[in-house]
Amino acid sequence: MGYWLVKSEPAEYSYDDLVAEGVGMWDGVRNYAARKHLRGMEVGDYVLFYHSRQGLEIVGIAEVMRAAYPDPTAEKGDWSAVDLKAIKKFEKAVSLKEIKAEPALQNLGLVRIGRLSVMPVEPADFNLLLQMGETTHP
Repeated sequence: MGYWLVKSEPAEYSYDDLVAEGVGMWDGVRNYAARKHLRGMEVGDYVLFYHSRQGLEIVGIAEVMRAAYPDPTAEKGDWSAVDLKAIKKFEKAVSLKEIKAEPALQNLGLVRIGRLSVMPVEPADFNLLLQMGETTHP
């Protein structure tokens, strides 16, 4: 099983939007490193949902429902999308400030490579973030 983090601006697509949609297509990624990570996702993997720009916090957990496939929104190039399903909203959102203040999370991609929109998360980091969010594993 893999663990991941995806970032979205809540004004464009929030965790609540994913909840309302049921299963949503995670598309529009136009970064080669993020594309590589999308292509590494497998059905059943868990994904932390981070609100960027506004909020700057992890707000929920999703699950990969469909592994990488060609992104239908790509007008040119070889880009991928995955389908995600909202699983559980965090009891307490975990802010970027809290994450950066936690010594055990200094190697987390969100801390090291802030602009990347899709990144892997180590299982121990995933569990610590759940604990910080007062949320139990799905």
